[in-house]
Amino acid sequence: MPLLRVKMSSSTPERTPAAVLTVSDSCSRGEKEDLSGPAVAKALEQRNFQVIAHSIVADERSAIQEKLIDLCHASRLVVTTGGTGIAPRDVTPEATVKVCDRLVPGIAEQMRFDGVRKTPFAALSRAVCGVRGTSLILNLPGSPTGAVESLEAVIDLLPHALELIAGRTAH
Repeated sequence: MPLLRVKMSSSTPERTPAAVLTVSDSCSRGEKEDLSGPAVAKALEQRNFQVIAHSIVADERSAIQEKLIDLCHASRLVVTTGGTGIAPRDVTPEATVKVCDRLVPGIAEQMRFDGVRKTPFAALSRAVCGVRGTSLILNLPGSPTGAVESLEAVIDLLPHALELIAGRTAH
């Protein structure tokens, strides 16, 4: 039987630059290993995103805001993990809202909708999604499983959202 040869296109699609920001007091102090950030980065890499930065900050509003602004300069997509619950130190949504020009509530709603199918605790998430300039910021929960499942719930929307944010609105 002859060998089937498939000609591969020489032009591979450009990978979208992305950054991952882990928000965790214990990880930032080196007391706990960051498992969520690498899990999210791996999920992004598998879906044609190029993770160009991964940072860890404490659950401090000003530190989160500063890092989000910094990461948006180089990345079209900035994904946070952690700090989205209802504990007193969970301030990632507030920091995100503060640096965004506009919110995209439907994306966060979709993550919660999909999440409650797996665990009722997903309803406690206060994650937000918003636009800063031509970047999209997306909050994910802090657990590795919850973060990846939340990302998977919306990842197919992200390329189109990024196209629209960049002004490519022709349909």
